[in-house]
Formats: sequence, structure tokens, C-alpha cells
Amino acid sequence: MSLSRSRRWSALRLAQTVALASWAGLFWFLLASDRTSLYLSSRTAWVVPLGAIALSIAAVGRLVTARTEEPQPLGSRAAWAVGFVLLPVVAILVLPPAALGSYAASRRSLASGLVSSAPSLEAGGRVTLASVAAAGWSEDARRSLVRRAGSRVSFEGIVARRDGQAADEFMLTRFIVSCCVADALSVQVRVVGAPPGRFDEDQWVRVSGAFYPVGKEVVVDASEIEPIPQPDDPYLNV
Repeated sequence: MSLSRSRRWSALRLAQTVALASWAGLFWFLLASDRTSLYLSSRTAWVVPLGAIALSIAAVGRLVTARTEEPQPLGSRAAWAVGFVLLPVVAILVLPPAALGSYAASRRSLASGLVSSAPSLEAGGRVTLASVAAAGWSEDARRSLVRRAGSRVSFEGIVARRDGQAADEFMLTRFIVSCCVADALSVQVRVVGAPPGRFDEDQWVRVSGAFYPVGKEVVVDASEIEPIPQPDDPYLNV
């Protein structure tokens, strides 16, 4: 008659439980704090609630099976792997929440074909930053934009500046996201007629005025510029 062997806690499975629970906790935190839009587009935001539920269940399941008959120590390779999995969780929780700014804009341009369907500019459609982005790669969208030259627009974005730019100008910048911030690319319009020195870089503003496509650039002759708080959803989604 064989005696049942005593079961002990597996260090490896406990570490895996911690990793799963940490990611589940992060997703629950993003839901509770309403910060999902800082990291994911509206098309992929479903990942957060689904991940919170699935990872919570997985963490509980791993904890239930964490006692084993055979010892399972946490080796150095496994420890490094768990640490690597936990690193993004720590970074998101420790770093202050903020949308991408002018530093990122100087290193990200609008990729050809990113904006698959801009709002129609025919029949009086509103000119948006998505329309401007589409005109950067689509000839049809560019012609539609040119036909609306002189129209009044109202764009929201952050203030960014180029080296050597005039004191009364800045680049109004907004990021376009198709999946998450990792694929975010910028769209910019040049604002002229701004009060020199009034607006700081990375400040959110609303610019109203007449717009004019000039070559591959869009210029807004500002009639009004006002500071605004960062929108709940700082990115344009495509």
C-alpha cells in the first residue's frame, strides 16, 4: 500500500501566479481609472476588460495548482522571464500617465496608407485632422482638401515647434492610433498668427481659423487659439 506524498508550494508556480495576477490587476486598474484610451485605440479597448477577467481566472487557477508533489524551484532563467513579464506592469503603474507629446512627434511621421477612410469632404463634410492625414498619401483626398481651401476649421492638438520656426507659428500635432500607442503616428498642421510666447510646447489648444493646403503642408491662419484640457481620448482612432 503506497503512502500519499506530501505536497509543497511550488516556487515556480507561485511566481507565475504573481505574474498573472499583476497583469490582471493592471487591467482592472486601467478600467477603474479610465486610462485605457492612453494606451489603446477604441477598436482594441475590449482587450482590457477581457484580459482583466481572463487573467484573474488564470491567476486563481494557477494558485489552486501551486502545491505539487515534486519540488519546482524558481531557476534563474524562469526568474528573469517572470521579471521581464512584470516590467511593463511596473512601468505603467510607476510612470505618470501622459499622452504622447512633441518629442514623439519629431520622431514619428504619418505612414502611407495609415488612414484607410477619412471623413468625406464632399457635400460640405467637416474638415478634420483625419482628412489632413489622408491627404498626405491619397491624391483624391488631397484634391478634396484643396477644393475646401479657405474654409474655417477647428482643430485640437498639442503645441510643437520646429527648429528655426517663427515666433508666431507652431505645429499643431495630434497622434493617430490604429491599435495601440506603439503604432501611433503624428499628423501636423502649421499654425500661423499665434501670439508669440503665449503657448508652451506640449500644451493642448484648440485652433480656429481658415486653412490652406500649401504643397504637402496644411497651414491654418489662426483667428482664435485657446488652451484646453487634455481630451479624455487624446488620440485619433482609425
